[in-house]
Amino acid sequence: MPHAPDLIRIFLVDDHPMVREGLRARLSSVAHLQVVGEAGDAAEAMRLLDENAPDVVLQDVGLKEGNGIDLVQAMLARWPALCILMFSMYDNPEYVQRALQAGARGYVLKDAPASEIVAAIEAVVAGGAFLSPGVSRRLFRQQPPRPLLSPRESQILSALGRGESSKQIAKALALSVRTVETHRQSIKRKLGLEGQAELIKYAVEHTREAP
Repeated sequence: MPHAPDLIRIFLVDDHPMVREGLRARLSSVAHLQVVGEAGDAAEAMRLLDENAPDVVLQDVGLKEGNGIDLVQAMLARWPALCILMFSMYDNPEYVQRALQAGARGYVLKDAPASEIVAAIEAVVAGGAFLSPGVSRRLFRQQPPRPLLSPRESQILSALGRGESSKQIAKALALSVRTVETHRQSIKRKLGLEGQAELIKYAVEHTREAP
């Protein structure tokens, strides 16, 4: 759909209607920004993006129906030129790194002032990147940076944090128990954890933080 060259078209993805309403209200006062559509889950977002043709997607990291990081990868596989800006209440460096690794152009916090959200949108649409100042401080304060877990390792870590056994995880993910155990060893090695007790403790804390 043709639109004014200076108009930035925005699509919102968040599973909380009140958050989307608040965003619409905050962005509607900016003349060159237009919210052209919204979705509450990954499937709806993929279905509606074609007809709305946005310049930028403002998307939550945590979605009740589907994983936000997986959605970033799915959207970019279908629309490689799409600008995706993560919008989250979590400043956990691991989420930020995973989002950027998946192809997101920036990461802004939900409690950021409207001016910061507008600056983030303008930056990513212009071809740059944007991190909220608080996110940037936490991300670059980590020395040395923690190795990233693979998507499968992250799945297994979350399952361990929910109290699931290797056998239960294997069944849920259609893996062998031996494969799950191999992933557990890899997670411990990457995170520098000693023994199963430390792994489970870390997994529980990680799951509490997860969006």
